[in-house]
Amino acid sequence: MVSATKQGSDSAAQDGEPDRREVPHSADQGLNQAVAAQDTTSQAGGEPVAPGPGGTGNPGLRHVAFRARIWQRRALIVALRVARLVLTGVRRFLPGLRYLGRSLQQRWRRSLQFRTVLTTLMLAVTSFAVVGAYLSNQIANNLFQERLTQAESETRYNVKQVQETFDGAQVTDQSSVITLVSDTLSAVEGRGSVIQRRYVFEAMPNQTKPRNRWVESRASDQLTVSVIPPDLRKAVQESGKDQYWASTVIPVGTEDRPGIAVGNKVTFNGTVYELYLIYDLNTAQQTLNEIQSVLWAGGAVLVLLIGAVAWYVTRNVVSPVSHAAMVSEKLAAGQLQERMVVKGEDEVARLGASFNHMAASLQEQITQLATLSQMQQRFVSDVSHELRTPLTTVRMAAEVLYDARDDFDPINKRSAELLYNQVERFQSLLSDLLEISRFDAGVAVLDAEPEDLLQVIAHVIEGAAPVAAEYGSEILYTAPSDAVIVEMDARRIDRILRNLILNAVEHGEGKPVTVTVVANDTAVGVSVRDHGIGMDQSQAARVFDRFWRADPARARTTGGSGLGLSIAMEDTKLHHGWLQAWGRKGDGANFRLTLPLRQDGEISESPVQLEPTDATMPGAPGSIPAEQDYKNMLLLQAGAAGSAPVRPPEEAP
Repeated sequence: MVSATKQGSDSAAQDGEPDRREVPHSADQGLNQAVAAQDTTSQAGGEPVAPGPGGTGNPGLRHVAFRARIWQRRALIVALRVARLVLTGVRRFLPGLRYLGRSLQQRWRRSLQFRTVLTTLMLAVTSFAVVGAYLSNQIANNLFQERLTQAESETRYNVKQVQETFDGAQVTDQSSVITLVSDTLSAVEGRGSVIQRRYVFEAMPNQTKPRNRWVESRASDQLTVSVIPPDLRKAVQESGKDQYWASTVIPVGTEDRPGIAVGNKVTFNGTVYELYLIYDLNTAQQTLNEIQSVLWAGGAVLVLLIGAVAWYVTRNVVSPVSHAAMVSEKLAAGQLQERMVVKGEDEVARLGASFNHMAASLQEQITQLATLSQMQQRFVSDVSHELRTPLTTVRMAAEVLYDARDDFDPINKRSAELLYNQVERFQSLLSDLLEISRFDAGVAVLDAEPEDLLQVIAHVIEGAAPVAAEYGSEILYTAPSDAVIVEMDARRIDRILRNLILNAVEHGEGKPVTVTVVANDTAVGVSVRDHGIGMDQSQAARVFDRFWRADPARARTTGGSGLGLSIAMEDTKLHHGWLQAWGRKGDGANFRLTLPLRQDGEISESPVQLEPTDATMPGAPGSIPAEQDYKNMLLLQAGAAGSAPVRPPEEAP
């Protein structure tokens, strides 16, 4: 930065402030130029040294160049070795850094106290950094402006004294001139009112040399004209009586100090000189450094105090919440006797008391429900077992009457048929109740053996053929060409599939029912799709509840007990499988059974899609799979019971 101040008593008296004009300048430019000038100048005579072409010339220079290439090569080798060591260290410490990063990330997600304290510290550090930077900048600007004002004022006074001394001098010989200039400039040099002052005295270039010009340049110790920024020299040379200033760097001993160079013109014996007074700002810089150190140290201590306060406050708030979370987890695990420790009468204490009251109420209700459930299970089990003997007697009597119904009159004959059918339904309901009681008691045992699932499905479809013929439905069966061996309890899987297929036939409204089997490396999926009345999402969510019916007013002609799908769900759980339902009003329903091929296997994805993609009726073009993907398609025609399966035309003999 170069600034100009016009010298003149009139303007200074009128304005009270110097008129400054600024020219952009880099503070380090003068220092760089000085270093460059020293590099291109020999130490002995000050003349530039140029080597001969092609590396010829002074043998000493060739030796220096040779040694320089050797040291350059050695430096490259050392740099490569250091880079290799750095890469090795990074590879070794990278797993630890990753582990630390994952630990911090996990801690951030799971700990409210850690997240709150860290966020508070980050905000505090950011705030103090912004405020500290602003204060430091303001203090630095104020110190610099204060020193600049003093430097301009002292320079103006000293330049005036120098000019008056030069104007009143009556010297004609060389020694007198040199002595006068030296004494005058030495009087200028020294400590000012606050800051150290030095000078550089240089004759302006491109002047007609007078006869009595015996002084070309003078400067304080260790100073040369190179410390003066070129922009400042140019501004002073092109000005009249204006005063200019610029920031510069002053070499003092082995260190460089910040400074301000203020330039003016003076004349002596007809020669124009550039007089620069250079002020050392090292004391101001030390003051600024001390202030910044105090600011940053105080900020660091304050941030630590804020972190400690945040940790203490959040600990008092988060600890009860953490304790409540731990007690809640224990309550969810079945430890209903767990309670929170309540201290004090504040909001947290009231929360703990309310939590304990809620836990006690839940424990009481859960205990009552568990007792009631046990009583209900025991009642169902006891009643089911007690009814088996009288039901067996009644069934035997009903069978006798049913077999002799042809000898009765029409009214008694119809009564015997109704009695026989209802006893059969009652027998089925009793069997289902006994099975449910086994599941509730936890005594159901899975007798799993490797068997072909396709044979079980074919057996179920064959048994459902008379019911499908009665409803006017046809069953479409698609399966892989190879056998599907599954570790399963064939009796339970048979019961699951019979429930699904008979329900599909009953609710299919006489439309076709599709049974699809798809297997992969870990699981097998069986879907039973009908196109009947369908059901919505809420009904599909409750379809496996006990005794639940989508339409209570709908007549059940097949005599189901209302427990079939519940038992099917329990059988599926024993196999570690999935049993899911999908439905849409007017578009039918789809039930999907997914089983692992081995009992110790896990199901990650079902091979069969739960929501059907077909929008048309089965049997339409494009709805039958390609023959290369499936072994056969068993089509049970609507008609007489026991009709033979009809294969696709391409497989007909």
